[in-house]
Amino acid sequence: MFWAQKTLKDEVACTGIGLHSGKKVNLKLCPAPPNTGIIFRRIDLASRPEIKAHIANVVDGRYATTIGQNKVTISTVEHLLAALLGLGIDNIFVEVDAPEVPIMDGSAAPFVYLIKETGLKIQPVPKRVFVLKKPCIIKEGDRWIYAAPVADGGLRINFTIDFDHPLLKKQTYTFHFSPKRFEKEISRARTFGFLKEVKWLHEQGLARGGSLDNAVVIDEFRVLNKEGLRYKNEFVRHKILDLLGDLSLLGGLLVAKIKAYKTGHALNHKLARYLWQDRHLIKEVSLHPPQTVRHVTQRHYSL
Repeated sequence: MFWAQKTLKDEVACTGIGLHSGKKVNLKLCPAPPNTGIIFRRIDLASRPEIKAHIANVVDGRYATTIGQNKVTISTVEHLLAALLGLGIDNIFVEVDAPEVPIMDGSAAPFVYLIKETGLKIQPVPKRVFVLKKPCIIKEGDRWIYAAPVADGGLRINFTIDFDHPLLKKQTYTFHFSPKRFEKEISRARTFGFLKEVKWLHEQGLARGGSLDNAVVIDEFRVLNKEGLRYKNEFVRHKILDLLGDLSLLGGLLVAKIKAYKTGHALNHKLARYLWQDRHLIKEVSLHPPQTVRHVTQRHYSL
């Protein structure tokens, strides 16, 4: 039932380390009613404030994606959001007892495992997706991200990274969205950073929980992690993971073809915000049985 909204069959929980605080964080994923969306709850605060995962609530994108409402924030939400989008979860309450989601192993794979462990519950209410109507491009220096309508439905991402580094250099990967492909091709790709940047972040009081257990760390010539890489091009695949998490902040899957060059969270947010604020660019569509996102194109809807 690809057309229907989904939540979890039951609650599931895990414990991990906060990337920036370095402290233990408890996380619980809970089922939610249809049309709830993704709601974060800060259960470490007396009022248990809620923050909706939406581009209108993004407050920072410098080192991770941070959302907030009424001066309450939660950061590093992008990997979990990518897992929820990747597996088709529409409605969920995310409870955390800290101002950040645990970093786990630096990828979305632990969250995918948690979700699959408890299973999905079909909610017989049409899934909502956002169909891009017109092409647009967001630029910042030599970085850019281009979005265009897709003729054959679904979401397609072509991403290129280009670093002045003998190991990374230029990597390009094209991803055609589906839950199976997300789990196999994208979910296990870990966040990465350069050793010199890690040292600087520590000096700024950031990334206190960062380690070789939750990131790929690179010095001037090599990967420092003993186990090496999970994919030959793990770096660009992780950038696609981040982009999926950030674009999910529209409130559902974006049906479009995306071409991105050297983008990060801030530019991803700019695109999502631009699409949301200019409603002439996207149209919210409710699927109907037996549709999948592959059926949703401009040929099927008057846009």
